[in-house]
Amino acid sequence: MNITSFLLYCFIVTFTPGPTNIVILSTVHNTGTKKAMEYTYGATIAFCFLLVISAVLNTILVTIIPKILIVMQIIGSFYMLYLAYQVYKTDTTKPTVNQSGTFLSGFLLQFLNPKVVLFTMTVIPTYIMPYHVSMTAVTISVIAITVIGFLAFITWVLFGALFKVFLQKYQKFVNVLMALFLAYSAIMIWM
Repeated sequence: MNITSFLLYCFIVTFTPGPTNIVILSTVHNTGTKKAMEYTYGATIAFCFLLVISAVLNTILVTIIPKILIVMQIIGSFYMLYLAYQVYKTDTTKPTVNQSGTFLSGFLLQFLNPKVVLFTMTVIPTYIMPYHVSMTAVTISVIAITVIGFLAFITWVLFGALFKVFLQKYQKFVNVLMALFLAYSAIMIWM
């Protein structure tokens, strides 16, 4: 297993903009850091649940249908490229979605967030299962990925609170950079 590729993929996908990260920024802006943290806890728990579900389903699918991995990689790559395009062309002058910032809203959004669902369904069969199929290895991987996701959410809370003026001033540059990271993630699925 290429640990560097795995970690880069996890960090890039979780730290780049997506519905959850954008709502976190909006919540910091509209209701403050405390509400954003409450939202973040819900999002993190749901993220972990999705990883566990993915590990179980992929364990079953890999033993039944080994070719499912290539389909998931293709879908994942195209979706990441689509997200990169969406981030690149985002009109930052429009206000973001107003979100109440509750634990429950953070929890539920993860199950409706295609970026998270696709990531959780591809990361384990792509980076873990080809090399490690033991329950211990998969469990450690789920915990590690959950921690990375939580760090990404916390980073968005901190960015929203600390760099609000800077991010508003250089919005287009930040969007281009995030789009490039997402495009790189689409390529990393194949490494």
